[in-house]
Amino acid sequence: MSSHLVGLAVLMAAATYPFRAIPLLAPGMHRLPTRVRAYIQLVGPAVLASLAAVNVMVVVDAARHPSFHVGIEWLAVGVSIVLVALRRGLLVGLIAAAVIAAAVRAVGLA
Repeated sequence: MSSHLVGLAVLMAAATYPFRAIPLLAPGMHRLPTRVRAYIQLVGPAVLASLAAVNVMVVVDAARHPSFHVGIEWLAVGVSIVLVALRRGLLVGLIAAAVIAAAVRAVGLA
């Protein structure tokens, strides 16, 4: 891991944490309009989805050239999205995606 990524992690935390902390810090959060509450609640899943999309769709070779990739990760993310939508929670979907990816890689298919 490169130490250059530490600054990026701090920047990402500074950009996303305030939106996630608003319900903890702002009394009367329940009085906000429904659309605003829905937006605030979806910031975390949106960040996770964007990270998953990049990790699933783009592969960087040894020469550091990115290329489009289709693999078993697409199935894992698809299953995760379906489970998150059905169960209204991230935990089961993320665990299912990790199990699918690990199992397929352990068998040697990916």
